[in-house]
Amino acid sequence: MAGPGPRPGSGLGPGDGGRRGAPRRQAAREPAARTYARALPVVPVRARGLTIEGADGRRYLDCVSGAGTLALGHNHPVVLDAIRAVLDSGAPLHVMDLTTPVEDAFVTELLRTLPPGLADRARVRFCGPAGTDPVDAAVALTRAATGRTRVVTVTDADADADADETVLGDSGGDGGPGRERPAGLLLEPVRSEAGVRPVPDGLVRRLRARAADRAVPLIVDETGTGVGRTGAYWAFEHSGVTPDVLVLANAIGGSLPLAVVVHREDLGEPERTAGAFRGNQLALAAGAATLAHVREHRLAAHAATLGGRMLTGLRALAAEFTCVGDVRGRGLMAGVELVAPDTAPHVTAHGARPGTAVRPGTAAELATAVRRECLRRGLIVDVTGPRANVVRLLPPLIVTEEQMSAVLDRLADAVRAVDRDRPGGPVPLRGKRGPR
Repeated sequence: MAGPGPRPGSGLGPGDGGRRGAPRRQAAREPAARTYARALPVVPVRARGLTIEGADGRRYLDCVSGAGTLALGHNHPVVLDAIRAVLDSGAPLHVMDLTTPVEDAFVTELLRTLPPGLADRARVRFCGPAGTDPVDAAVALTRAATGRTRVVTVTDADADADADETVLGDSGGDGGPGRERPAGLLLEPVRSEAGVRPVPDGLVRRLRARAADRAVPLIVDETGTGVGRTGAYWAFEHSGVTPDVLVLANAIGGSLPLAVVVHREDLGEPERTAGAFRGNQLALAAGAATLAHVREHRLAAHAATLGGRMLTGLRALAAEFTCVGDVRGRGLMAGVELVAPDTAPHVTAHGARPGTAVRPGTAAELATAVRRECLRRGLIVDVTGPRANVVRLLPPLIVTEEQMSAVLDRLADAVRAVDRDRPGGPVPLRGKRGPR
């Protein structure tokens, strides 16, 4: 006999009193920190691949992918099968970090994806799934291994700096001239939250060499760039370097929370990791299935091909509209920087040209307007960067040619709408504009 239906107002039933009323109830119950919910007023009820269906019946192409967590998109069959297999087996779902067949399979597949220089002498350490947990664990590891405390993070300023004493300190002992050597050098190959800024391969190689010369461990944070996202399985592979410590999260859990630090065994045994939810069995199973699928189906190469097409299409927007400034990215990870068209004809990757005055907030308002117009056209994109003026696209690795065409068409239409409705009307064009 069927059980009773959901109680009125529970959010589980159809109609405005149920699922459609969820945003109103969320606003009353949760704080303003719910960033995505305020910016993207969608109530997802079904999802598959690149597509999300809202409670209102509308369908959207999702180019946020859970901030890059969904390497295979929503509800990929290999991920669902892996989760069901654990559920049907009767195995425990939560065992802290005890060894299980599921954990062993995940570690085996993870090591298979790493270069021999790291995989052959690696230790895999599970961390809590919170965003900062694996980075904190990596920093604590290098501090314990070196006996030093300062950790240097590579920023945009370092792209133009000499990667010598200015970044890594003196090559001699800690008591010698120059700055004290750090305990570690932390590098994110593509600085996603900073506006999708790839670190030049040449700089990565130079930092790797100088760090090795000074016995400074290189920590590479692949939280947002790993598992094929940038067109290589791991983004550090583009530069041909091998890190000493590797920080992994997001996509490695196959859509479920999972975080790992991989490090050279000679860095020692770090202190015990805090947190009860290390190595959740469902996340390990989903993660192992995702890692294997990306490897076996060469999805990193697919990301490189489709990502190249995406960047070409986005740069065509920059050639057409002066409100579109720098376009940058790698693989299926792209950022479109919006600039104030009446005061800043172009903004480069390193900021505005000398003498250009950009009115505060204008570029951010343009990016927000583009995101809103995208949503109206059935496309979900993100806004990021320190000035909140970069539209970010992170489509899943399984995106097709046809879907990529739809993404680019909808984004272009959204930019045209924002340009048309901008106070003062359309701005002068860099190139020839086609018909509206």
